[in-house]
Amino acid sequence: MAERDAEAAGLPAPGHSPAPENPTAPDAHPVGTGSSGWGASGWRRWYGGGTPWWNRGHGDEARPRRPWRSTLALTVVVLVGSNAAAEFQRDERAALDPFARVLLLVGALVLLWRWRHPVLVVFATAATAMVYLGAGYPYGPVFLTVALGCFSAIVAGHRRAAWTAMGALWVGHVLVGHLLYPWLPPDGDDAASWGQEVVVVAWGVAIVALSELARVRREQWARERAERARAARRRADEERLRIARELHDVLAHSISVINVQAGVGLALLDSDPEQARTALSTIKAASKEALGEVRQVLDTLRTPGDAPRTPAPGLDRLPELVQQAAGAGLTVAIEGEPPDLSPGTDLAAFRIVQEALTNVVRHSGSRHARVGLDLDRAGRELRLRIDDDGPATSADAGGGGNGLVGMRERAAALGGTIEAGPRVDGGFRVFAVLPVRASREVEEDG
Repeated sequence: MAERDAEAAGLPAPGHSPAPENPTAPDAHPVGTGSSGWGASGWRRWYGGGTPWWNRGHGDEARPRRPWRSTLALTVVVLVGSNAAAEFQRDERAALDPFARVLLLVGALVLLWRWRHPVLVVFATAATAMVYLGAGYPYGPVFLTVALGCFSAIVAGHRRAAWTAMGALWVGHVLVGHLLYPWLPPDGDDAASWGQEVVVVAWGVAIVALSELARVRREQWARERAERARAARRRADEERLRIARELHDVLAHSISVINVQAGVGLALLDSDPEQARTALSTIKAASKEALGEVRQVLDTLRTPGDAPRTPAPGLDRLPELVQQAAGAGLTVAIEGEPPDLSPGTDLAAFRIVQEALTNVVRHSGSRHARVGLDLDRAGRELRLRIDDDGPATSADAGGGGNGLVGMRERAAALGGTIEAGPRVDGGFRVFAVLPVRASREVEEDG
């Protein structure tokens, strides 16, 4: 009968997540095997909706305040079953009278509060059962109320209270059956056999064992749900950082070019209008490219999971970076040919070069930079080197901003490394080592 209590009871579950309220897919955790399919979907088919109550959170607003349906069904079973048991035990036990029926009703209806007050309920059901048996009434479904009260208390985490109530019921049964029976109804009753006590003990152990199994399973569900919630938060954080890196790299580079060209245009507006027009054209091209890449990032937010409309940039677009840097007054020399890289590594390498050249434009007095591309002997790692001859023109040229942090994050996400700092002979160097083939997981995240 304990299964009928599986209508949602809301217990505290570790970890509350902004992910979907019930990240545990009910069908993914079957209880038992076989053709009956007693998973969470089996619960829904049998009970009409909802997951097992030990797999629900404490704040589940969907569940009713009290388990009316299951409690009423149990009450009917207890009353009808006790009447049938009384017929079979007519010559052995006392007949059911109004007081017996009141005890049966109280023991069953108190289960309405088993979700809110499981400790009170388990002791109340044990006490009513003890009074019922002590009055000499027939054995029967009265034990079902105790079983369900014990089940609810153990699954709710009140194990000691449940064990105490079951132990007290057994001790009371021993006292009634072996010591107090001469003074209790029915008249002329003999002492109970010790074999009967063994049956009672086995029944109690079975109820406690099943309850403990349900409790362990519920805690396992809660841990799995919390782990999925943590994984969802981690993926959300990683995606947020990825988008932040993309926006920073795109905007920092383009705005640096626009800033330089705007200064050139203002300075030459009167003396050299043609050169000022060229600067304005460069600003227009840089802003258009930045808007396009920002739109691509935003599209991934609007339609997650869809393929981007335009391919992600890679080292094949190095000539564009060289041209943009030239528009900002920086001459860039490319040493080596871009190798065949996986998409994730190709994008990371492009962004690292883009950010490094942006830092040269913003923070270095040098008007010359070199980009070196080289593979190791095994052909498994790309060695990427960006040098400028300096000197630095701002205090944060050493790499305290978000740009170098983003470069390090990109390299670390692929399993690579990056070093950035002043050279011994002057100037500044960014040196990155990236795997030619990124892992499948990184590629999918990228």
